[in-house]
Amino acid sequence: MLRLTWALIRKDLVLTLARGSGLVQALLLGLLLLFVFSLAQNVGEHMNPQGAAAVFWISSVFCQVLVFNQLYALEEVNNSRLGLLLCPAPVQAIWIGKGCAGMLLLLLAQCVFLPAIVVFLGQQFSGPLLEALLALVLTDIGLCALGSLLGALAQGQAARESLLSIVLFPLLIPLLLAGISIGALALGETAHEGSMAWLGVAAAFDAVFLGSGLVLFAYVYAGDE
Repeated sequence: MLRLTWALIRKDLVLTLARGSGLVQALLLGLLLLFVFSLAQNVGEHMNPQGAAAVFWISSVFCQVLVFNQLYALEEVNNSRLGLLLCPAPVQAIWIGKGCAGMLLLLLAQCVFLPAIVVFLGQQFSGPLLEALLALVLTDIGLCALGSLLGALAQGQAARESLLSIVLFPLLIPLLLAGISIGALALGETAHEGSMAWLGVAAAFDAVFLGSGLVLFAYVYAGDE
């Protein structure tokens, strides 16, 4: 299982970064969203930390959707998915491998988005950075756990692919609220009582969807075979 997972991570990263198109599209979409929101501010005006954190995570979610659709599409061109299913390893290794590759690509994109919110939205990091980093990791894990599951579900169903992507957004509301709340603190928002409890919400979300993914992925990915 570990060998298949590592092979998938390496293969997906090499193909995605070598071609560049999938990641570039995700980056451009995220940066476009940041730029559009910056246009809503008057000259010299800065967006409040809560709003800036929300824009950052909205950009990250759209980026995540494009990344996972691209990752799962790699095996659809020549029906290579059947070869993965025939590997002598649990099918969950595919979900884990795709999820890890997607998370690395998402983190790479966020390394671009973070300076962008400083430049476009006039933000500065002046809050609890350790808690913000933990919230970033927990939120990204949840995004990629659910994104990897829905990315697999969307493949082979081109007519419903866009609708399946839309399903992702309501499910992510608790996780995004956690990321936005802690992110706003890192950008200088005044701490409110119980704000750190959002870390527990993010951790609980991750536990639920990591467990769900391990159970459901075999039915989702092999359902048409």
